[in-house]
Amino acid sequence: MPTLLFGLLCGFGLAALLTLLIGVYSVGPTQRGVITTFGRAQRLRGMTGDDPVLGGLLSEEEKTRYNYPVVRVITPGGPYFKWPWQTLYKVDMTIQTADITWDPEVRQSFIEAVTRDNLTVQISGQIRWKPCERNLYAYLFGAAHPSAHVVGYFISTLRDRVATFDGENAEGSVEGVSINDLRRNLSLINRHMEDACRKTAARYGIEFDAALITNIDPPSDVDEALASINTTQNQVAAAVSQSRADAETKLKMAEQAVQISQNRAEAEAAPLLELAKTLGAMRSGGGNEALESYLRNASLPLRERAAETILKL
Repeated sequence: MPTLLFGLLCGFGLAALLTLLIGVYSVGPTQRGVITTFGRAQRLRGMTGDDPVLGGLLSEEEKTRYNYPVVRVITPGGPYFKWPWQTLYKVDMTIQTADITWDPEVRQSFIEAVTRDNLTVQISGQIRWKPCERNLYAYLFGAAHPSAHVVGYFISTLRDRVATFDGENAEGSVEGVSINDLRRNLSLINRHMEDACRKTAARYGIEFDAALITNIDPPSDVDEALASINTTQNQVAAAVSQSRADAETKLKMAEQAVQISQNRAEAEAAPLLELAKTLGAMRSGGGNEALESYLRNASLPLRERAAETILKL
């Protein structure tokens, strides 16, 4: 009997020691933890659809599909303790990079999209993302491969943007060639993609950080033809710019010539206007007699010059 009791005590002691050793854990500074008890995550009150940040990213219809429980998040630190029937999930919260061509089932070096003028282009680039701490339930349990979901969502949104992109209001647009508009406005497209993918935090528990679309290329069989089109359009644009510059130069020269002629006319008219003012003042002050006397005296030098000219001849 004492031996049996001693064995039981030793067994309980060993089990307690193993439970203590296995149950103690810690969470790293770049990690967050979630505990499940018999497969059920420890939850807090409320749902993500009621969250003022996450709920604002979704439409009313989307809230019915992407409404997840708010789970208890274990912050960095330790030691913590969990029971053997509990499971710990550690999530790396650092920013991660994924190529947009990544697919767990397909190997590919680029993705294809169709532009608004029905040209199939090849796109490559990367995205940066990290798990959303406010929605770790969706990240851990909402989808089998949340990173694949966010890449797929990004590609779907990107294809829609490429198909509807209009360069009329964009910088450096070239009429009739949509791929040129896309290439010259990569930063504008990246900003649009960053804004359009904000809702992935509420959908998949992935917080979108940045879009880095680097290349948009046409198929190899049309690349040469497209280069010829671009060259021709560049030449036409250069000729138009030169013609405009020449027209502006000629217009400025004409304006200067008109200004010079106007200045000369004003200079010639100024003495006549001044003389008219003098004669008008003279007539108003002395009458017609004063004016006739002035004209008679003013005509003497002219008569003398005329007589000298006749004598010389």
